[in-house]
Amino acid sequence: MSVLALIAPDFSREDAARAGGSLCIVGLDEAGRGPLCGPVTAAAVRLFPGRIPAGLNDSKKLTAAARERLHDEILANAECAIAHASVAEIDELNILRASHLAMCRAAAALPTPPCHALIDGNMIPRDFGWPAEAVIGGDALCLSIAAASILAKVARDRIMVGLAQQHPGYGWERNCGYPTKQHLEALLNLGVTPHHRRSFKPVHNILYQEVSVSA
Repeated sequence: MSVLALIAPDFSREDAARAGGSLCIVGLDEAGRGPLCGPVTAAAVRLFPGRIPAGLNDSKKLTAAARERLHDEILANAECAIAHASVAEIDELNILRASHLAMCRAAAALPTPPCHALIDGNMIPRDFGWPAEAVIGGDALCLSIAAASILAKVARDRIMVGLAQQHPGYGWERNCGYPTKQHLEALLNLGVTPHHRRSFKPVHNILYQEVSVSA
C-alpha cells in the first residue's frame, strides 16, 4: 500500500496560501485522461472554511454513492466550475494539453478569479493565467483538489452514461470509456464512433486496419 493511500487530504496548503495573502484559493483536477472516448473534464473548486463537506477524499477512493452525495454538497457549499476539452481537441493537442485546456477553462469560469490555484499533478498548464502550484498526488493530499476530483469524475461519468444510451454495446455506462474487454471487443465488432479518440492507439489501430483492408 502506498503512503498516499494512508494519508487523508487536509487544508494545510490552502491555509498556507491564505497566510501568504491569497484570498481566493482553488483546487483543480481532471477526469478522463485514460479512456478511449469522450471528453476530458476538469473542475475548479473554492472551498470555504467552516463549510467543507465531511468525507472529502480522492474520488478514486470513494464509492459511486459517496461521490454523488459529496458532489451535491460541494456544489451547495463552494464556488465551483466544470469545463471540458472535446474529443477533437484531444486528438489535435494530445491528452495532456487537452486536460490542461479544460483546467484553464474551469478556472476561468469560476465566479471569483483565483488568487492561488492548487493543481493536481506535476505541471502547471501552459498559459495558465493565475498564480499556481502543482501538487503531485494532490487529490489525496489537498481538500480543494479532492473536491475538484469528485466534481470532475461525477460530471464526466454522467456524460458517458448519456453517450451509452446513444451507442449501446460499448458498456460506457459501466466502463466510462476505459479500454475494458467489453469495450475493446465492441470496437472490433461495432466499429469506431464519433466519440472515440482517434489519436489513442487501440482506436487508431482499428481505423488503420480498416483503411488497409479497404485499400
